Amino acid sequence: MTKPFNTRTRRLTWLLAASLVLSVQAGTAGAEPAGSAASDALTAAIPAAPTASATTGRIAVELDGRPLQTETSPVLVSGSVLLPIRDVFEALGAKLVWDDESKTVTATRGQMKLVYRIGDPTAQLNGQTFTLPVPGQIMNGYSLVPLRFVSEALGCDVVWDGEHRTVRITSAFTYETTVAWGVNLRSAPDADSETVGEELLLAGSKLHVVREAGALWLEVRTADGRSGYVSAKPKYTDYRSDALADKQADELIAYGKTFEGTPYEFGASPDQTKTFDCSSFVKRVYEDILSIELPRVSYDQAKEGTEVGLDELRKGDLLFFGARGLEIGHVGIYIGDNQILHTYSKEQGVHVEAFDGQWKKRFVTARRVF
Repeated sequence: MTKPFNTRTRRLTWLLAASLVLSVQAGTAGAEPAGSAASDALTAAIPAAPTASATTGRIAVELDGRPLQTETSPVLVSGSVLLPIRDVFEALGAKLVWDDESKTVTATRGQMKLVYRIGDPTAQLNGQTFTLPVPGQIMNGYSLVPLRFVSEALGCDVVWDGEHRTVRITSAFTYETTVAWGVNLRSAPDADSETVGEELLLAGSKLHVVREAGALWLEVRTADGRSGYVSAKPKYTDYRSDALADKQADELIAYGKTFEGTPYEFGASPDQTKTFDCSSFVKRVYEDILSIELPRVSYDQAKEGTEVGLDELRKGDLLFFGARGLEIGHVGIYIGDNQILHTYSKEQGVHVEAFDGQWKKRFVTARRVF
């Protein structure tokens, strides 16, 4: 007898209310059809009576050679292996949303969008229809869907090892990013959020970047299958992109502009913000926003990063000038649109000024530090 919806909804709604489940053709050992991939399952909050005879006996799941713990045990149903999609898709970096009214699950990862209504013979992948080998179904409170969800949507390979009753999934991930400095894996893009695991990700650890979560965070997957967020500040990983640099420059400039009008004081300490000279201002802004530790004086700051030409300038680059009889005696932040954010005048303090006239004549070099 089918249980009413309300008896289990509350406990499972946070699990996205539905469980997509891969279906792997399971005949004899190793009989998985070529080109199939581990499909996924989202935990369902919709209990229902089983719709087909299920073969009992524990079925294991491995992702990239490591055991994958699933919310419910996989089962064999009418010759197909069914797995909970929530566990698989989320382990592969996808996000899942369940629409209870239409019994539809939507999975997204990057540019991929997969939409499926439980029970339909077809699904929509990026607006294109593809036919499933068997329709999805609901069983023991979990939604089950065919194998092609993973192979079509996420490009993973799947092998059904009938002898050892194991589904082996090989993801399409490349772990392209390396941790440069020990960093916490967090549950949200917030330094106050809980850590995922008790230990730091050590220098040398490999990550797959799922997306840039604003200017200061990266959503990542670790090589051991954990998902979370790490700092996008340059010191922590070797991940770089023009889009991220642009967002970080905006953060840096916005913070620097909060000090407009702050008085100029030659030799000002970089450990306070009541007064600045040109290099203490630059040092403080870069360290506070991006954890980039620059030397104290402009002459030494001009040795950091890489040199860029005037025709290559982008927001956040440092501009160096001759001043006070020194080859390099002044520094400012390039903020785009041919403007500099800097300080050198007791009358103006920190201010924005056009990068032309005397500044073009006194310009020595530009350096990029992120």
